[in-house]
Amino acid sequence: MIPFSVLDLSLITRGGSAGDAFRNTLDLAQLADDLGFARYWLAEHHAMPGIASAATGILIGQVAAATRRIRVGAGGVMLPNHSPLVIAEQFGTLETLFPDRIDLGLGRAPGADQRTARALRRDPHAPERFASDVVELLHYFEPADPMDTHMVHAIPGTGLRVPVWLLGSSLFSAVLAARLGLPYAFASHFAPGQMAEAISLYRARFEPSDRCPKPHVMLSVNIIAADGEEEGALLATSLQQYFIALRRGRPIAFPPPVTDTTGL
Repeated sequence: MIPFSVLDLSLITRGGSAGDAFRNTLDLAQLADDLGFARYWLAEHHAMPGIASAATGILIGQVAAATRRIRVGAGGVMLPNHSPLVIAEQFGTLETLFPDRIDLGLGRAPGADQRTARALRRDPHAPERFASDVVELLHYFEPADPMDTHMVHAIPGTGLRVPVWLLGSSLFSAVLAARLGLPYAFASHFAPGQMAEAISLYRARFEPSDRCPKPHVMLSVNIIAADGEEEGALLATSLQQYFIALRRGRPIAFPPPVTDTTGL
């Protein structure tokens, strides 16, 4: 049986608030937990009027506290926005609070426009260091070496086996995940074009590691749940409106469905 999971952006609906979005997230996470879903992931985005999951680690902690068994994690943390040590400490803290229930997915996109990226104090060269930053982050989770007095330790974090995934929408992270022996999640919900090639490349080049002995792939896809095809098509217009606005560079709160799409 294929395990199913949920990727949540904690959407702010038109006329709603971030508080409403967080309450909806907790309700959905509890339902997913009760239904036996494998994971509940939240994504880092900034300055987006329709997305409330900017402080991803904090929200992960709230979801983990409100659920019983489902794994909760980041899908993902945009690592170039952060110090690897800080992320190791944050997810070490989450793993300590909720043992064997926390996942850490890492991406290299800004999760924001360029102006917001500058406000985040994001180094414009940080994406070029993504591979070395991932390696540094992984090292913070390794057991401490008592003979190495110069090593910086993530406390909490050191010695904790937090599962680390690489996220991608192109071939870059597929190759890196294969080289580092990490599980790989592909963002086919917004970039399906290179999905098949990325997965094939990842599997062909995969190097087994103690973290992941064989290739492990997860796909993110958009699903509309409805009682019938007509209702499903109507509900899908909300996503159409949202993505069109995003492509035009004018992000909006998540809109209600519309019956007439000719003007979109």
